Amino acid sequence: MMPQAQAVCSLFLLLQTLAEPTLNPDFHLAGDYLLGGLFSLHANMKGIVHLNYLQVPKCKEYEMKVIGYNLMQAMRFAVEEINNHSRLLPGVLLGYEMVDVCYISNNIQPVLYFLSQEGYFLPLRDDYSSYVPRVVAVIGPDNSESTSTVAHFLSLFLLPQITYSAISDQLRDKLFFPAVLRTVPSAEHQIRALVQLMLRHGWNWIVLLVSSDDYGRENGQQLSEQLADRGICIAFQESLPTPQANLVVEAPERQRLESVVAKLRQSSARVAVLLAPDLTLHNFFGEVLRQNLTGMVWLASESWAIDPVLHNLTELHRTGTFLGVTTPSVPIPRFSEFRVRRAQAGPPAPNQTSPPATCNQECDTCLDAARSFNAILTLSGERVVYNVYAAVYAVAHALHNLLRCNQTGCSKEAVHPWKLLQELWKVNFTLLGHQIFFDEQGDLPRGLEIIQWRWDLSQNPFQSVAFYHPRQEQLVPLSPIIWNTPNNTIPLSVCSKSCQAGQRKKPVGIHPCCFECHDCLPGSFLNQSADELDCQPCPKYQWSHRNSISCFKQRLAFLEWQEAPTIAVAALAVLGFLSTLAILVIFWRHFRTPLVRSAGGPMCFLMLTPLLAAFLAVPVYVGPPTLLTCLCRQALFTLCFTVVISCITVRSFQIVCIFNMARRLPRAYGYWVRYHGPYVFVAVATALKVVMVAGNLVATSVIPTIRTDPDDPKIMILTCSPNHSKGLLFNTSLDLVLSVLGFGFAYVGKELPTNYNEAKFITLSMTFYFISSISLCTFMSVYQGVLVPFMDLSVTVLNLLGISLGYFGPKCYLILFYPERNTPAYFSSMIQGYTMRKE
Repeated sequence: MMPQAQAVCSLFLLLQTLAEPTLNPDFHLAGDYLLGGLFSLHANMKGIVHLNYLQVPKCKEYEMKVIGYNLMQAMRFAVEEINNHSRLLPGVLLGYEMVDVCYISNNIQPVLYFLSQEGYFLPLRDDYSSYVPRVVAVIGPDNSESTSTVAHFLSLFLLPQITYSAISDQLRDKLFFPAVLRTVPSAEHQIRALVQLMLRHGWNWIVLLVSSDDYGRENGQQLSEQLADRGICIAFQESLPTPQANLVVEAPERQRLESVVAKLRQSSARVAVLLAPDLTLHNFFGEVLRQNLTGMVWLASESWAIDPVLHNLTELHRTGTFLGVTTPSVPIPRFSEFRVRRAQAGPPAPNQTSPPATCNQECDTCLDAARSFNAILTLSGERVVYNVYAAVYAVAHALHNLLRCNQTGCSKEAVHPWKLLQELWKVNFTLLGHQIFFDEQGDLPRGLEIIQWRWDLSQNPFQSVAFYHPRQEQLVPLSPIIWNTPNNTIPLSVCSKSCQAGQRKKPVGIHPCCFECHDCLPGSFLNQSADELDCQPCPKYQWSHRNSISCFKQRLAFLEWQEAPTIAVAALAVLGFLSTLAILVIFWRHFRTPLVRSAGGPMCFLMLTPLLAAFLAVPVYVGPPTLLTCLCRQALFTLCFTVVISCITVRSFQIVCIFNMARRLPRAYGYWVRYHGPYVFVAVATALKVVMVAGNLVATSVIPTIRTDPDDPKIMILTCSPNHSKGLLFNTSLDLVLSVLGFGFAYVGKELPTNYNEAKFITLSMTFYFISSISLCTFMSVYQGVLVPFMDLSVTVLNLLGISLGYFGPKCYLILFYPERNTPAYFSSMIQGYTMRKE
């Protein structure tokens, strides 16, 4: 509560106070808030308009809204300045009357009084175009609800109404409010300024407290709509009770305030937006202090952003940081002295008895209260005061134009409201360095300031920290904010901390500001501009690490000639090709020798030729796979192996038949020799393999494909077929069966003569082929990485070398280094010795 010295009753223009006066026997003024004043221009006074004070009898001593008195004085100052010191309206004096509308309860009676003529007479007419009411313009009221009510009456007469602090956007609708003009930015701009302030400091978790009237409901709804589009959530919203006229807090109101403050204490939100008149907030902040709520950021609407009475509660600095939105400060020369100057009441109107002692311009208590707050009012600058000042000058300029005034005088014609309204829409002048004109919606285009409450009386108590440009919707910092926090850190008011780069949000509860952060898995990324809730998969042939916000192109992997493993395998292949070619030459030169004939004779060349072709086809494994190279891999190699292994198998079988089956099954052996059984067997095996390869190529595509390396997703493996391992196992199945048969026949013939005994070489070659092939298929079934093509090539080359050197190598060794063993006599002796041992 204010000190008793500040208690005064109300009588002001645009003023808000608590009083219970009576105007005259016709109507009463009782209640909370006060309307603005008006000008009365009386043409029948021969161009001279005297000041007509509307006096209010003795009033109760309640707490006063000091800023209301400040605004009343601004109107008086503007009127006197125009009458005495300006070139406006020469020969014409402006007068004013001021009425308390008690916030919203006393709107109708004053407006009827303004519209009436002398004798309080308001005629009913079909046409009011020539009607001249008591006043020429109305300044105020100060709140949107009262302004709207008054405007519905004044607009019927097109009587100009200029409000200095009613911000409701409904007043911009000129179809319903054609006579309403404003010298204050609309609610939309003020709400946007608050939203920009929240965005700048990263606050997305706030509390919204509104008054239980149209002001709170409309602005609260507008703020909620704008916050929803900006990603700011309202933790909870509460309405604050409006106190009684005497500011006594009743029990239900007390419980309500206790509940709201307790909810604030429990909430994680540290920013509270208060959209309410200052009268509603006195008891609220009293409860905040009582419960010792601290660490908050209080965002003030224009209705209380620069209220000196609330600021006078110096303990409020303990509760947190106060920021508010208001109109810019425009210093008015000599106004500070005028505000505390004792006024001289004008003479009473003729034929009226002098009223009793009044509480208006002659009220000592009012003057004392103004003087006690004069320092803070002076330091804070003239903000809303300038709105009133500009409104008075706008009417004066419109009158000046309407009356066609020159340097010496004005015409003495009647002032019709609708004509004055037309001139008001046209005004465009400079006042204290600022351009005054009304846009198409009746608003005075002005910026807004974000101010911070300071309690150091040596400086401005409402320090400007940022400027808001309505057209650009841009907030420009002016000075740093002093936060009431340890180390001056910006308070944090978020439901959930921001996710790190590459983390998606998983909503928790109903508020989008409350969420959990989950990493985007490898192969996906988070595009925050598109969707913060889901990670998007990387495009084809691209990859990403965990917590990525973009994907990168994967590296294509295939066997390349410059790699060391490829060079090593290629060297082995060259060695194998040269050695096989050497074996072919040796066998060709010693074709008719017993060793060559015992190794298979012509069938040896049938084995060596596919081996040479296989060695020559090794380069198809190197370089990026193509359709041709994939066909070679899956067809050429396996056919070559089948021919070679079937020859080895039939050779093993033939050796066994010579020394065993020829003796036991001579007829079968005769058919075998007569119909060239070895070549038929090789042809049948090869034909069967061709059918298997063709079926596999039809069932599985050989078109080169790209797949991700499971061990390193940054690498894309360029391979022949995604089912290469299955196809390889299918194509190799016949070769594996033949290798097992060859191993078995070789094992059976292990006791044959040394020169015919090839069991250990065949078993070694077939065992190596079988084990390596099974190992390769097993490896490819469990591993799909970049090593698969290399392992496939390595096993292929080693199998070729194993057959070439393991089967033919020992025979070449005997041919070259033991020629004495490569004679018919030696072979005959070996066979004769074997036969004698068997007998």
